[in-house]
Amino acid sequence: MHRCMLRFSELPWQCPVRCVSSSAGKRRAVHSSFPVLNLPLHPIQHHVYEANLRNSNACLKKYTELREKVKKGGGDNAITRHTKRNRKLLVRDRLRLLLDDEDFLELSPFAGLGLPYGDIPSAGCLTGIGRISGLWCVFIANDATVKGGTAYPITVKKQLRAQEIAIQNRLPCVYLVDSGGAFLPLQSEIFPDKNQGGRTFYNEAIMSAMKIPQVAVVCGSCTAGGAYIPTMAEEAVMVHQIGTIFLGGPPLVKAATGEEVTPEELGGARLHAEVSGCVDHFAWEEKEAFDYTKNIISTFNFQLPDEEEDRSKRKAVEEPLYSSEELMGLAPRGYNYSLDVKMIVSRLTDGSRFQEFKALYGTTLVTGFAKIHGHLVGIVANNGVLSYEAALKGSHFIQLCDQRDIPLIFLQNTAPTEALTLSTKQAEINSNRLKAQGSMMAAVACASVPKITVVTGGCHGADSYAMCGRAFEPNFLFLWPNARVSVTAPGHVGALLPRDDYEEEEKLNRRLDEESSAFFSSGRMWDDGVILPQDTRQILRDSLDIIKQQHYQLSTKKSQSMLLRM
Repeated sequence: MHRCMLRFSELPWQCPVRCVSSSAGKRRAVHSSFPVLNLPLHPIQHHVYEANLRNSNACLKKYTELREKVKKGGGDNAITRHTKRNRKLLVRDRLRLLLDDEDFLELSPFAGLGLPYGDIPSAGCLTGIGRISGLWCVFIANDATVKGGTAYPITVKKQLRAQEIAIQNRLPCVYLVDSGGAFLPLQSEIFPDKNQGGRTFYNEAIMSAMKIPQVAVVCGSCTAGGAYIPTMAEEAVMVHQIGTIFLGGPPLVKAATGEEVTPEELGGARLHAEVSGCVDHFAWEEKEAFDYTKNIISTFNFQLPDEEEDRSKRKAVEEPLYSSEELMGLAPRGYNYSLDVKMIVSRLTDGSRFQEFKALYGTTLVTGFAKIHGHLVGIVANNGVLSYEAALKGSHFIQLCDQRDIPLIFLQNTAPTEALTLSTKQAEINSNRLKAQGSMMAAVACASVPKITVVTGGCHGADSYAMCGRAFEPNFLFLWPNARVSVTAPGHVGALLPRDDYEEEEKLNRRLDEESSAFFSSGRMWDDGVILPQDTRQILRDSLDIIKQQHYQLSTKKSQSMLLRM
């Protein structure tokens, strides 16, 4: 008897579930013919749609203004100084030379706006994900026109988030270094803590050990702590005359020793390529440096799908039955202006097709399967208050997707405030709901599949955690411009205050109105960027492509320690 009792872990047929996905691209996908969501706009919905559309157009105007503002970087004078006196390329021109095309996913472009210490456009650095030699790569590119390339607390936060995305999605990382070091008056918010300046270098070491490739291009100053970025990257390229690496510049040398030395003599490209060995490739000009970088990236051990086959698959994708422009009128100006979330789903999925799961149970949460540009996904979407039944349904569906290795898309629009407990019956309902929501939070936290969250309306209270809010580490989290992010929605704070305290209520509502806006949130990097509703389908496609790329890397199995430089 005992000879037949093999341990489950020893069964010969057992194979880890995740190993299936690595070869999925080589096989034909299972055929699916999901039902079509036939949900046109009805006349009875027109007044809500028009109100939402007016609000979305106002948000679009602000979005466009802010985009123009951040594209100007540090302003005209700083741009002239950067290009004429310092003879350097602007950061977006550098990206044009480096990336295969201008179709890249920029992350948190509004980070750094409206902060207590002033506006820092794009947090002083551009981060995003673009293709280099056909490979999706994270880039972290300093913009030296903003405060001379000085790093502020928000700069560090943005760089760390980009590295976190690279780690989570196993993406190669390219650093375009042109930094003047930390802003000393705010050093206490930049230097000492765990998730501050030093974490950048810790992440570099961890990424190298995980076999996530990193390349640094020194195309400007690389002073103080910033000097460690190229020396810890696996390969480094440095540009003659404009690139420098040193802990302390010529003024510090003169103050300490009285010796006068030029930046080039102290830490120029020739010195580090020929003498110190801190860099691996010497470039006479920036274009040559980016050519080197492309060639380095072509040596990464990835086997990408055939381009022709990939193109034909894209052409075969069914477009939604309805225009993505209609999403502008489906983006709710407030919770009471929310239309059926399936109308949003039908404007995002291939052919407006959607296989709903538990359609008749817990109807305030919509769950089901769909395809977005050929990617099979599970969709979890708020369609009302996250009730006890809805949370149980959400837990079930999330675990189902995790078992089947299907990425999850959360469309979040949570209730403006928690339900009050005004009776014994309500107390029982709230208690059951609390337990069910706790189960859903656990399911979200423990799901090992990729997760992408799009806040289409409200992001309030504990419901937002169950819908994979920022604290639950989605691979990406985006906001529509109309979105609101706060513990409770503006106008609903009265239930949380003592009765008849109208002055305090009005004061808090004004503050919530300002602090809950999508642009306030994005300025502080509580998300990965504000996106337009009509661009959501394309951004989801890019995000899913980016996440999938890790399955094409051939050199992940052999464990190793980090790469040690000379």
